[in-house]
This record gives sequence, structure tokens and C-alpha cells, in this order.
Amino acid sequence: MDLLTPLIFLILLFFFFFLTEAGSIGVNYGRISDELPSAFKVVQLLKSQGIDRVKIFDADPSVLKALSGSGIKVTVDLPNELLFSAAKRTSFAVSWVKRNVAAYHPSTQIESIAVGNEVFVDTHNTTSFLIPAMRNIHKALMSFNIHSDIKISSPLALSALQNSYPSSSGSFRPELVDSVIKPMLDFLRETGSRLMINVYPFFAYEGNSDVIPLDYALLRENPGMVDSGNGLRYFNLFDAQIDAVFAAMSALKYDDIEIIVTETGWPSKGDENEVGATLANAASYNGNLIRRILTRGGTPLRPKADLTVYLFALFNENKKLGPTSERNYGLFFPDEKKVYDIPFTTEGLKHYRDGGHTPVTGGDQTTTKPPMSGGVSKSLNGHSWCVANGDAGEEKLQGGLDYACGEGGADCSSIQPGANCYSPDTLEAHASFAFNSYYQKKGRAGGSCYFGGAAYVVSQPPKYGRCEFPTGY
Repeated sequence: MDLLTPLIFLILLFFFFFLTEAGSIGVNYGRISDELPSAFKVVQLLKSQGIDRVKIFDADPSVLKALSGSGIKVTVDLPNELLFSAAKRTSFAVSWVKRNVAAYHPSTQIESIAVGNEVFVDTHNTTSFLIPAMRNIHKALMSFNIHSDIKISSPLALSALQNSYPSSSGSFRPELVDSVIKPMLDFLRETGSRLMINVYPFFAYEGNSDVIPLDYALLRENPGMVDSGNGLRYFNLFDAQIDAVFAAMSALKYDDIEIIVTETGWPSKGDENEVGATLANAASYNGNLIRRILTRGGTPLRPKADLTVYLFALFNENKKLGPTSERNYGLFFPDEKKVYDIPFTTEGLKHYRDGGHTPVTGGDQTTTKPPMSGGVSKSLNGHSWCVANGDAGEEKLQGGLDYACGEGGADCSSIQPGANCYSPDTLEAHASFAFNSYYQKKGRAGGSCYFGGAAYVVSQPPKYGRCEFPTGY
């Protein structure tokens, strides 16, 4: 019996460190819907599920009041449209922090501020205001003496990377490095903050299902893939994408900065051309990701980098524009019932099993080809283009433009100021270019030129000034 005592102690000690070194799970609470429960009911839902972190896309008073005293840690957002004011006027930054942060903290446990969201793909060209806005918001926090409690960062889309495959070759887009990436990383280093990134393996799989095994994308058991640059073996696309960002930071000598994943998820429903958007796949991805985050920390490149990950999203949002998937990322329906049954805590994981063992949809899953960094299969013949419907109204056009250049992953660099397709500087022209870029990247598939009725397909090449629209990627 005496011999067993030290052994039992070591086993318990192992499990203690194993569990305490794991990461944390939060959720994005989006509200682009007219069917959602009250904020107070949402807080009760979060607590009942053991979710102790939430991120919102604004600083709505009703939400912040409802979260008061809940013990749930909160990330608020300074929207992109306020970056200019926050960057240009210190008084605005102070007023915003006073009204939206200091008025609630610490009763509402605001732990971080996301200044903007995916700013580099924002069609309003707000990139130049990002760093000054971050610094002014930080100064405002200092004026209220809450800067030690609340960290500041800004979520990046993976499109900020020039290279992402293999992970070891990860690098940031050259035009962003000196102007904004390095100044941002300097700021994060100075303030002890983490780099926020949005990571969606679904987008990579959807566009490359012929070369990315579904099990690899869904964090199921699989043989893994070896990174030819560093020899590390990856068993899921999520880790590979995270390490591409770590590699990009390392290339710039910022190895000391940590990462927080502010968005990731998988849609439970999609259009016919949205490969992999199914209920079973969404359950597998999110369930397996939660297990991976809560039971082991780190990535192959950074084994000790325990991650905080925010799932997208808490609810299905029926008023979002874009393809069907955009309205079906929710973990819950508006009536608070689960879209699929997965646990959110370590305790719940004891009884969790991923029910999916065979591919639900997609290409040949036995392939051992490595995942690509972008592009889609050019399988359709003939030429067609997607253009904006000028009669749809400014709101729909702007909403579609924001989606295409943001979450949709369209290449909108050509419609930025000074670029070859910036002129004519009209909403319809810019929306047409963005819609067409999205449409071509989706292989001109049915349903990819809709944007809530703001776009339609034409068989003749569009002409806006001297800008030529591409026919494929």
C-alpha cells in the first residue's frame, strides 16, 4: 500500500497540471436577428452551459447591464466606423471608454476591448486609423486607472497573411508589415496584450475540399500532415492555421506575443455549393475543438501556448446577409434550444463522443495531399460575372460589399484608394467588383451571386472606368 501512495500522488499531480494548463472557451454573442431572447435570458443561458467568457460586437448598455454580477468575462468592441473619431480625438476615446467601459467595470467584468474588427479588409479603408485609435483607447483606460485590468487588441482575419501553407512559411502581407503590423505588435508587447485572430478552417475546406481531408478539418482522428518546413506533424487544420500566424510573428521577431482566437466556427447549414456546411460537420468541429482546447494546451509550434478561443456564434442570426451559412453558425436557436448537442465544459466532455466517423460531404477524403492556402477548383466552363443591382438600395449594397470584402474573402485590394479599380469611386462600382471577386472565387456556383438581392449574373464583361473584372482565380 505504501508503494502505491507515491504513484497515486504522481497521477493526481499529472492530472492537476494537465487540466490547469488547458485553454478556455468563450462565445461570440452576435445579435443580427429579430428573434433573440432578452439579454438577461442570454446571461442565464451562458451560466447554465458553464460558458464564462463572451464577446460582443459593440458595447450595448442592455447587454453590459445584464452581465453585471454574472462572473462572466466580457470583451467589448469599438466598431470600425468609430475608428476615425477614436484616432483623431483623444476626447472621443475618453468619452467612449467612460460611457461604455468605466461605467460598468468591474461589476461587469470587462477584460478586453477589440478595437475594430478585421480592419484590413474593411471597405471603408480604416487601416490607417487603427493604431492611433488603439493608443488613444489605452490612454483613456489609463485616465480611469483600469488599464491593468483591461487589455486592447484588434481581431485580424487570416487574409492578413501573405503565406499560410505550410505553417512554417507563415508571413504577413508585405504592404501591412511596416505600416500597421509591427506598430500593432509593438503596442501589444508594451501593454502585455495578445494578438486577436479570427480562424475559420471551414473556409479553407469549402474552397479546397478536393485536397483537404474532412477529418483533418473537423479535428477527428487522422494520420496528420507533416510540415515540410519544420518537420512538425499536424493533426488538424485549426492548429496549422494558428501556427502560420505564430510563424509570421516569429519572422518579425515577436515570439513573445500570445494569440487569442476571437472567432472560429462551422455552419450547420449552407447553400448547395457550400461544401461541408452540415449539421453533423458543425457538431464535430465545435465539439472536437472544445475538447482540444479544454484538455490540452498549445500547438505543435508553441506547445505551451494555451489558447482562449471564442466560438462563433451563440445564436443563428436570421438577418445576416450573404449565403445561407452566414445565418447558421449558431450553437443555439433563438428559442435557446441547442442546434446540436455538444458540451462546453471539462465536466461535460467526460461523456462526449464525436458521432461522426465518415465524411458527410465534400471531395475524396482518402487523399493525402496537403491543404492549400487558397483558391478553388476551376471546374465550371463558360464566362459570367456578378454585378451590383443599383436598384437594391445603398443599405443592401453596402452590407453586401462589407460581407464580400470581409468574411466572404473577396480580393478588394483593387478598389482601395489609389488602386486601379478605385475609380469610379461609387458604391455600385465598388460593390460590383467585390461581388464579382466573391463569385469568381466560389467557382461561379449557383447562389454565390445573390447578396440579399443586391447582385445578379451577367454574361458580358462589366465595364467601370478602366477597371477589368477577372473571370476566375
